[in-house]
This record gives sequence, C-alpha cells and structure tokens, in this order.
Amino acid sequence: MFYQKLSEKLKTILKLEREPVAMKWVSRKPRNIPKEEEKSRFCTKLDKAMNGEVFYSTADEEECMGGQRYTGMKDPKEFPKNMRSGSFLVPAGVYKSIPAVQRSWKGNRAVEPGIFNAIIFAPLKKADFEPDVIFIVANSKQGMEILHANAYDSGSHGLGADSGPICSSMAAMPYLTGKVTYGFGDIGSRNNMDLQDEEIMVSIPSTDLERIIRNLEEMKTKPFFRENNS
Repeated sequence: MFYQKLSEKLKTILKLEREPVAMKWVSRKPRNIPKEEEKSRFCTKLDKAMNGEVFYSTADEEECMGGQRYTGMKDPKEFPKNMRSGSFLVPAGVYKSIPAVQRSWKGNRAVEPGIFNAIIFAPLKKADFEPDVIFIVANSKQGMEILHANAYDSGSHGLGADSGPICSSMAAMPYLTGKVTYGFGDIGSRNNMDLQDEEIMVSIPSTDLERIIRNLEEMKTKPFFRENNS
C-alpha cells in the first residue's frame, strides 16, 4: 500500500504514462513471488514489469550476457573468451574493434557476483517489498523535473549514462552509488524494449524516492515549475 501511494503520486505529479518499476536484489528466492516463466533479457524484464507483471529472475532466466554480468547474477569469468572479449559486438556494429569494447566496458558498473541469487521486478504500485532501485521511462521534460527535484534540497547531481548497457547504467550504477542516474538507453535495450524514440530513462535509489516526490510537490507551487509556465 505504501509504494502504491508513492507510485500514484509520482505518476500524477509528473504525468507519467508508464508504470515505474521496482527492483530488488535478494540472496534468497522469494516464496510469495512467482519465478519468471521463461528466459528474457534484463531490459525485457523491465518492459514486463512496466506492463504489470510481478516476478523474480535468476541467472537461469537471463538470456543476455550483460544482464547476467552487470547485475551480479553470474561471474564474468564463467563466460567463454569470445564473450569476455566482446568480439561479438564488432561484427554487430556496436564497436569498431575489440580494444574499443574493452575500453568501454571498463567504465561499466557491476554488482559483485556471488552475493545475490535473484532480482525481483514489479510495477512500483504492486511492490509489497522494499525496492532497491526505481526505474522510470519518461519524456525529457519529466526527466528534467526529476533531476531538479533531486537537486532541490540536496544540491546533488545525478549521474549521466553513456552508451553502456542499462543493466549497468540504470540498475547496477544507482544501486552501487546511491545516485539518481539518467540516460537514453543503449542500442540493445532500445532494440528489445517497447520504447518511443523520444523516451528517456531515469533510475532512482529507493531511499531518495519519498524525498524527490516531496520536492516535486513543493516545486510545482513555485513560478518556474507551475503548469501555466510550461
């Protein structure tokens, strides 16, 4: 009920069209939440949750190397060499060379493997657990307002994501840094999710969610953010 109210407030004040998604890393598989029925990519799991599904997923249900690697579901040393090198991304057109892949990957955040056994995904309004990260698909104006609300009382700036996979930038990064993150998604996520060209992504550590919503409510009473000023 608590997160249902927060979800309703967030959607109303920002006029979000999509459901915010709650994510939680767990060491034990939850008993009261179903396991994902089939394999899918991490980004597809976010789509499922935005469309109302509640489930948990383990390494066995993750079909993307990035999803396994950056969420901590699998030790990257367990992958074959061609996958660890990133060579498969060169003929795909994502990078020009293996050195470019390796340099890029060095900046990607990853949850330490071997700690967690599963991740729970749910629309925020259906979350009966305490999430770690809230993932939001928004338009650029809505994303801007979230970033302003984050800085409103703290002066803190969010972290902008580059071309890295969203399992790193929109999940592992906010989880590990405790910072709001934002970006446009990577080519993999945009090819596999039901996204509009103009949509962007923002992830909020759950510990900041109430504060950001309160700030949004207060900011909307101020001249710069009143509706008739837009």
